[in-house]
Amino acid sequence: MRERTTAAVSRAPLWGELRYSHELLRLLSDPELRSPRRRADAQPAFLIPGLMAGDSSLTVLRSWLERRGHRVSSSGMRVNVDCAERGVTRLQAHLRAFASACAEPVVLIGQSRGGALARVLAVRNPEIVSTVVMLGSPVRDSLAVAPSVLQTVRLLARLGDLGLPGVFSSSCQDGACCASFREDLTAPLPDAVRAIAVHSRSDAIVDWRACLDPHARHVEVNSSHCGMSVHPAVYRALDGLLEVPEAA
Repeated sequence: MRERTTAAVSRAPLWGELRYSHELLRLLSDPELRSPRRRADAQPAFLIPGLMAGDSSLTVLRSWLERRGHRVSSSGMRVNVDCAERGVTRLQAHLRAFASACAEPVVLIGQSRGGALARVLAVRNPEIVSTVVMLGSPVRDSLAVAPSVLQTVRLLARLGDLGLPGVFSSSCQDGACCASFREDLTAPLPDAVRAIAVHSRSDAIVDWRACLDPHARHVEVNSSHCGMSVHPAVYRALDGLLEVPEAA
């Protein structure tokens, strides 16, 4: 097992994740966020869900981006549990086709594990990625998660070890199959790619310190982990971040 890069796992109480419904209600009750100003120059966006989640988990975010004027593509994932390298390979083909159809660079937005996948895609495809946004993504230490979540991850890895198709295995953490993925996950991002790492100190699933990508701009919100895709503060941050890219 590789050395942990964070000092300890988050100890925020798990009941904090029950805030999701309240966070969603606050978003839907905010007229400014519910009906954002449409931008004619909005860049295309590519969404990647978190661990054990599928594209449907980002439906609210997708709808908001579309109302804002973005052309949006989902990852095609029913559930995000595959080997990271296999997952990135499939996503890369999807991303390249989407960027080609749009004829311009794409904004990548990934939640939790989806943010880690998005980051690697940005490292490998800087010519077609303008911005990568990571929502509660433990890019510094993928195992810096709550004990109950870590137990589930290990159970899934055991199923992968037994040959269940489409599920990551124990070797993905330290083995050769994902060696390139692990290297790219911590590599510096290309200068042309903006990177934003959103974190919450009250995240009860992921240790917020593991989300502090040293090569990204850090944005702190007071959100549950699952609620980052519906939290008003995240949408306000995105509304500014998704304007015309800042000058270098």
